[in-house]
Amino acid sequence: MITQKEITLPSFKRGFHLITSILLKEIDELPEKGILHVFIKHTSAGLTINENADPTVTHDFDRFMNHLIPDGDVLFKHTSEGDDDMPAHVKSSVFGQSVTIPVTNHKLNLGIWQGIYLCEFRNNGGNRKIVLTVYS
Repeated sequence: MITQKEITLPSFKRGFHLITSILLKEIDELPEKGILHVFIKHTSAGLTINENADPTVTHDFDRFMNHLIPDGDVLFKHTSEGDDDMPAHVKSSVFGQSVTIPVTNHKLNLGIWQGIYLCEFRNNGGNRKIVLTVYS
């Protein structure tokens, strides 16, 4: 059986935001066994799974990515929406637009310190659309 739901996240500021609990509230019930696929319908934001215990992780992610791919770099020609435009697209491609998590005993089978993050790479990204697909 496959169920699918599209949701709209509230607007988040630029950075890395733990959204596991938001996503789980949108799913009626997880199967005994299966898979949850989470997909973001945007080219300037991404998704990742990483440590959910220490808040400095999000700070370090943000600093590293902004150091690696800085806003306003003269390398980029695509700047029609501002200095963060093309860097956001590149960062999105580095992280990716989806994550897949196994479901076991009606729960996400994440590691003890793992959570799902929205990676917001724009200064004013706005609301983001997410597609949740549960396979059982």
